[in-house]
Amino acid sequence: MLKVGTKAPDFTLPDQNGEPRSLSDYRGKKVILYFYPKDNTSGCTKQACGFSERYPQIISKGAVVLGISKDSVASHKKFETNYNLGFTILSDPDRKVIELYDVWKEKKNYGKVSMGVVRTTYLIDEKGIIVMANDKVKAAEDPENMLAKL
Repeated sequence: MLKVGTKAPDFTLPDQNGEPRSLSDYRGKKVILYFYPKDNTSGCTKQACGFSERYPQIISKGAVVLGISKDSVASHKKFETNYNLGFTILSDPDRKVIELYDVWKEKKNYGKVSMGVVRTTYLIDEKGIIVMANDKVKAAEDPENMLAKL
């Protein structure tokens, strides 16, 4: 996980509409940058819907939400449509940003060891500095916790 107080690495990835988005596009705003394992799964859906429900409040506090997973643009579009998500989700199938932000790790699930995205949320300030990093995220609680941090 990247350290609090360090500059968040810039990146460019396609959003759910295939449009390129860069972290630097959001300079001057706070960014809730969260990494999640997979579209349309229980925990990831709860987390995304929670951010979407709170998005007007998040925007009113001068922040945006960016979600990243290794799912395809087409998968993200379907996820956005199915749940009427109101924020940007980015596709990183090559795991370049996922690895840059150090969230691709060994995971244990029911005794089976595999590599995957560890659910992680970063809060980045208006100048691009990481002010909070959490890799012990509870999907259902994360949106409310992050809103409170703003």
